[in-house]
Amino acid sequence: MNTREEKMEAFGRLLDVMDELREKCPWDKKQTNESLRSNTIEETYELCDAIIREDNTDIKKELGDLLLHIVFYAKIAEEKQTFDIKDVCDALCQKLIFRHPHIFGDEKAETSGQVEQSWEQIKLKEKGGNKTVLEGVPAALPSVVKAHRIQDKARNVGFDWAQREQVWDKVNEEFHELKSEIDHMDNDKMEAEFGDLFFSMINAARLYKINPDNALERTNQKFIRRFNYVEAQINERGGSLKETSLEEMDRLWNEAKANEVLGTN
Repeated sequence: MNTREEKMEAFGRLLDVMDELREKCPWDKKQTNESLRSNTIEETYELCDAIIREDNTDIKKELGDLLLHIVFYAKIAEEKQTFDIKDVCDALCQKLIFRHPHIFGDEKAETSGQVEQSWEQIKLKEKGGNKTVLEGVPAALPSVVKAHRIQDKARNVGFDWAQREQVWDKVNEEFHELKSEIDHMDNDKMEAEFGDLFFSMINAARLYKINPDNALERTNQKFIRRFNYVEAQINERGGSLKETSLEEMDRLWNEAKANEVLGTN
């Protein structure tokens, strides 16, 4: 692997390239925080996709794309004389040191669980930090990720089930409440109860150390894979999905599922 000096040299080169692009490239010169924002979100999701696929080549590429955006935002701020990349790095180091008193201070923590339990209290003590426990949850997070983060933050200050098995009573309670509203066909109340059921299932996932977003994406990819198989089989026969019976599609779906078990699809 590269030495520390080589890593610092590469980062310096990136800063030099950014300076030159910002000065000479018509596209780069016109970019603002607002114009980059949507691209940053896209790059973040592309990195997440590469991580799910465990594609190290793509992970490296997408990390580079995301790093470019970090450097870009810092360059824009430097031009406005508000902060620069050094300030970003210094602030991050200060935060990491402050939030790890078991490494840089006198506190003791021997397990990751003990570290997590102290984090929320530490954040509340930070100068200019969050005034409430849930304040630090970004409003723009996708709903599944946001629910998991909310629950995790509440857990860190002791608001959680005494035994994780207790969550299933809540899941069953929310399921029956949803069924009751479905019987009455009140769309607004059905949506509310669906939300409560989703939230309780995400809570169960957290308690059993399952990442709900990853779990759902695995199912998304599984559905895509199996549906593509069904479509390909029908197309090979010169047919079309719309003209194929549900029974035949179910048969092909089960065939795709069986092939996955056998490792042939």
